Amino acid sequence: MRDMPSPDEAVPIADLGVIGDRATAALIDRAGRIVWYCPSRFDRPSLLAHLLDADAGDWAIQVDGAVPQGRSYLGGSGVLQTRLSSPRGTVTLTDFMPLGANAPAGVLCRIISSSAVTRRLVLKPRPDYARGWVSMRRYCAVVLIGDDHRLHSSHAPEVDHETAAITITIPAGESGWAVLASRDLVRPDAALVQTWLDDTVAAWDGLNGILEYDGPYRSALQSSLRAIRLLTYEATGGVVAAVTTSLPEVVGHERNYDYRYVWLRDAGMVASALARIGTESEGPRFLEFLSSTHGDLSASEQPLAPLVSVAGSEAPREEWLHLAGWGGSRPVRIGNSATAQLQLDAYANLLFAAQAIFDRSGRIPQWPVIEKAAQFLAVHWRDSEAGIWEENAALQHTSSKAIVACGLSYMAAHAPDPEMAAQWLRAVGDIKAFVARSCLTPDGAYAAVVGSETVDVAAFLFSFWRFVQPHDDTLARTTALLDRDYSTGGELYRRHLELDDSLREGVFLAGTLWAAKHWIACGELMRGRRIIDAVIGYSNDLGLLSEEIDLASGKMLGNFPQSFVHAALIGAILDLDRAERETV
Repeated sequence: MRDMPSPDEAVPIADLGVIGDRATAALIDRAGRIVWYCPSRFDRPSLLAHLLDADAGDWAIQVDGAVPQGRSYLGGSGVLQTRLSSPRGTVTLTDFMPLGANAPAGVLCRIISSSAVTRRLVLKPRPDYARGWVSMRRYCAVVLIGDDHRLHSSHAPEVDHETAAITITIPAGESGWAVLASRDLVRPDAALVQTWLDDTVAAWDGLNGILEYDGPYRSALQSSLRAIRLLTYEATGGVVAAVTTSLPEVVGHERNYDYRYVWLRDAGMVASALARIGTESEGPRFLEFLSSTHGDLSASEQPLAPLVSVAGSEAPREEWLHLAGWGGSRPVRIGNSATAQLQLDAYANLLFAAQAIFDRSGRIPQWPVIEKAAQFLAVHWRDSEAGIWEENAALQHTSSKAIVACGLSYMAAHAPDPEMAAQWLRAVGDIKAFVARSCLTPDGAYAAVVGSETVDVAAFLFSFWRFVQPHDDTLARTTALLDRDYSTGGELYRRHLELDDSLREGVFLAGTLWAAKHWIACGELMRGRRIIDAVIGYSNDLGLLSEEIDLASGKMLGNFPQSFVHAALIGAILDLDRAERETV
């Protein structure tokens, strides 16, 4: 492990591409090097973690004198093709994880095109976040890595025990392939690997065939939809917040968290976006996932944890690793302690997802878990809690009150029990009275928290939630303060952190897109378009987005890719499309 690398030594987050099998994913840089891979499941220990420490494992392709020449996904699939150019020839590297009914599980495939130049695949496995000894044993054309992994290849591998590296050399004029499997596998050959590739592309075509959208920003919407699908654990329908852990929100600071879990809030927003876009099964699948995770709890207890593993079990508590960290940002964390927090807005986002699904299909599947969440909110809306930004302090967050009121109002319209619906509506009235009495700044704007003189970008959602009308005077005063204190050019916004706002985080992309939604609701469609354009301008060449952007450098910050952000982009695009259709 190297000590305290500089940010300039870190792999740029914008350089990352994603492949996956809807169980886990790998991250690949522009030069075709795999820098992050957790076999079998998103939140399992890494085998390759160069992204967080140069000595924590990677899988590179080496071509003398080669430079990246571009990359793209194959059609609408999650198959990534990277092109390298050298003075002696070009190379195309096709990376994928098999997907489909007949696909082997836990397999990472690399296909190397024929070329006039010699190519070398160099794998440096470092199991368990580089915490353990690397065992490698070669048997003919197969290398056993520890007890769990097998490397198969078209050409004989060479094992260097001193450097703990495996090299596969593909001579000039020949094509090649390599398969890294997390379990025993019948030895593949070139034809079988090609069959897996064809089946994977077909499986992605099947997913994309249900897309009904044909409005503005269709390409960006498709990229965001692919990102969300790559972040989906197919076995349960859970959607992780990101593939990564500990990519910093502020470089060199401690705000580095593990996002490889399913957040109730984030996944609720994703389910809402999927329901609105017309993916009939993917939104309801999220409600099925939640229904399988909640226990038989009374209304005095939290009916759902704010985050769970992709399998629906309790997420592990936080643990620190002795890795150098991205750009020297420490600690490197696995697990997440936010699982113990109360986050009222997370439950309310579940109700919003249910409403979006109802608006699309005329039904709300898994009503018992929806009812349980709504009843909990009706009883506990007065409680202090961690809020949308999960700060380690129990406060009265205005945005939580607003979304709870709206979620309860929506669900009251569907409650089969009139007395329960009446109770929820009484809570809505009480919440609105509390907000009007206690949640305003001295300037008459919506305060971020009770007693605060500051505002937060979450207020941009008040009009979308229908807590107030878009042109409401109090909301107008709030957005004016956001433009003055938290905006760059009225297009890019940062969030307010009650405890850590002095850190001056970068542009918060989800909040920026909420601003677009607000201005679109106000009829300012060109302003909404400018904001959407600004955000898309910060996406990488594959249409992928992280959590934040550092304005000084224009570089991505935070975990990657962020389902929260991609769901917000889909929502803003759909709002714009609807508004433009209504003005024709």
